[in-house]
Amino acid sequence: MKFFIDTANLDQIREAQALGILDGVTTNPSLMAKEGITGADNILKHYVDICDIVDGDVSAEVIATDYDGMIREGEALAALHPQIVVKIPMIKDGVKACKYFSDKGIKTNVTLIFSAGQALLAAKAGATYMSPFIGRLDDISTDGLGLISEIRLIYDNYGFTTQILAASVRHTMHIMDCAKIGADVMTGPLKAIEGLLKHPLTDIGLAQFLADYKKGN
Repeated sequence: MKFFIDTANLDQIREAQALGILDGVTTNPSLMAKEGITGADNILKHYVDICDIVDGDVSAEVIATDYDGMIREGEALAALHPQIVVKIPMIKDGVKACKYFSDKGIKTNVTLIFSAGQALLAAKAGATYMSPFIGRLDDISTDGLGLISEIRLIYDNYGFTTQILAASVRHTMHIMDCAKIGADVMTGPLKAIEGLLKHPLTDIGLAQFLADYKKGN
């Protein structure tokens, strides 16, 4: 499973990259604003800065919700850097735009997926990635992980190559559950990824090793 980090914070991206396990980044205008990155030119430059840190794909989101606007913005984003993936919303014009970009060989990430039917449309349109928001589904007492399972079954039935990018991952158990179900990618905060490092027996064992070493020296 690929690990993406969902942030616009360059320090966190560098830290995740330094771990040696980072495969890409997802971000959006809201995450940009959280870091104080505003204005079209600054946002575009920040996307390039992210690409210069990581080795993998970086999802950059369009603002437009109409077909022509999405095409115009998406082509400009794709021209910024070879690692850019154009992130487009799951709406009618978004599906059309996804097909356009797919035919042009431009990578896409169809976002705001909340049903298996939407995931099927994204795959049919040739999306590179498709992002079901499992945490947001959990927030309304709906089984986000169950949706991942449904999509995995459908994609495997027909050999779709669109990658399931589990988004809105909130914590470490989300990561583990997505791995068990067969999500191709997960994107979440750095603290959720770092949570995989932690186990009390590891801490106890290391403390014992160090104590025994000190006794002999």
